[in-house]
Amino acid sequence: MAQATITPPVARVNPLLPAFTLWWREVVRFYRQPARVVGVVASPLLFWVVIGAGFGTSLQRTSTGTGNYLQYFFSGALMMIVLFTSIFTMMSVIEDRNEGFLLSVMVAPVHRSGIVLGKVLGGTTLSAIQGLVFLVIAPLIGLKIGVEQFLIVALVTFLVAFSLTELGFVIAWRMESSQGFHAIINLFLIPLWMLSGALFPVSGASPWVQWLMRLNPLTYGMDALLLTLLPGTAPATTLPLWPSISVLAIFAGVVFAAGFIVANRRRTLPAA
Repeated sequence: MAQATITPPVARVNPLLPAFTLWWREVVRFYRQPARVVGVVASPLLFWVVIGAGFGTSLQRTSTGTGNYLQYFFSGALMMIVLFTSIFTMMSVIEDRNEGFLLSVMVAPVHRSGIVLGKVLGGTTLSAIQGLVFLVIAPLIGLKIGVEQFLIVALVTFLVAFSLTELGFVIAWRMESSQGFHAIINLFLIPLWMLSGALFPVSGASPWVQWLMRLNPLTYGMDALLLTLLPGTAPATTLPLWPSISVLAIFAGVVFAAGFIVANRRRTLPAA
């Protein structure tokens, strides 16, 4: 009588190792494409200069908290850099699936939490670095940033970058083409940025727009940036500094949990 062959269980790899590998892969691949780096930084910078100079001092101190609109819009441009980098780095999820790389990772004895963490931290690192580099322009428009302010801005930038990267991961995981991904960005994420207080303060909007802005988690990231970069002159915000950061941290935790749930669903990846 033939004996049944018992296949020993395959040992799973520590999820931190694939997370680090995927994180490093995202960073290296991004900076090997100089056009992407220039485009991510130059577009918001140009937008900031044109819009800020166009408005000039047309928005008075009573509406923005400062007579210099370039100072007010600086936080919005910083968040735009973070948004662009976070979202477009997650297009790599679609590219990796079409090239077969994601499928090979999925069948490996690796817990999917490592895949999610590696991809998201890679995009978060790139987004946060790009946003913080933008701070070198701050002294040119009269914004003085001390060590404490820099640390707070770095914390807020990281939380915003992590949240948006994870949101981009959730969207890209369900997409089968980059065209559909771009459509979602234009329809959903750009208005999300516009209704965060990046272009105008919450207090200056109409009542129904204020309601939408208060539901927008990015509003609290913008509030934290304004309160930090424009101390004493920032317009009225929805919440004080640390409660705003707390809301942003809760949002980051929620979207990470959503990404983890989506990645752990047992489904067949779409074919290339």
